[in-house]
Amino acid sequence: MTLADILASLFPAGHEVAIADNLIAGRGTIDTTPVHVIGIADESPLGCDGALILAGRVLDIIRQDDTAPILVLIDSSSQRMSRRDELLGLSEYLAHLAKTLLLAQARGHRTIGLLYGGSAAGAFIATALATGTLVALPGAHPAVMDLPSMARVTKLPIEVLKAKAATTPVFAPGLENLAQTGAIHAVWNPDQSLAQQFLALLAESASNDARDRLGQDRGGRPKAASIAERVEKESSHA
Repeated sequence: MTLADILASLFPAGHEVAIADNLIAGRGTIDTTPVHVIGIADESPLGCDGALILAGRVLDIIRQDDTAPILVLIDSSSQRMSRRDELLGLSEYLAHLAKTLLLAQARGHRTIGLLYGGSAAGAFIATALATGTLVALPGAHPAVMDLPSMARVTKLPIEVLKAKAATTPVFAPGLENLAQTGAIHAVWNPDQSLAQQFLALLAESASNDARDRLGQDRGGRPKAASIAERVEKESSHA
């Protein structure tokens, strides 16, 4: 689905969402539910400027007198690989963006990421993984780190990494693997109304982060839930 198709399916009555410099901003209404919209388009990299603009928009939403959900539409590459951005401290800008999304969630806004294209590395962490719930459309291609980059960092042959990725979802990039680990809550059906799928997701409880349990149930992350439960139990007795 193109971004225009996605917006039309989400907001059949119309919307006020615009794109400027590959950054998405605006709002729409699904039935009677107002929705704030931000995001990244056209597989563009996320640099200091973009991260600061998106973070500013989230903070503006928090200052408003509502708790309407925030939808983060994501089609990016990785963080911007430029000397300028690195010298400015890109990691701090990305962390700031992620923290604004966490703050919005804490202030009562449901934060829902919709991955409709690519995303990788810091851009993926600061947007998609920083939302309270992440969903995707078929054809999305996320990666915390792609295998060639892993090979450069770990100094392991690409063949070894491909073999590990084939048997260890938590290690591997790709939509299916991220869903199996629980990072992606659900893959939406593009042939059905995205508006109705969005409302159904809003109807689910957001009180607890269930990603570790989803990963356990789906066989992609068998240990995280039990370890987290044990840490929480023992810390309560400390």
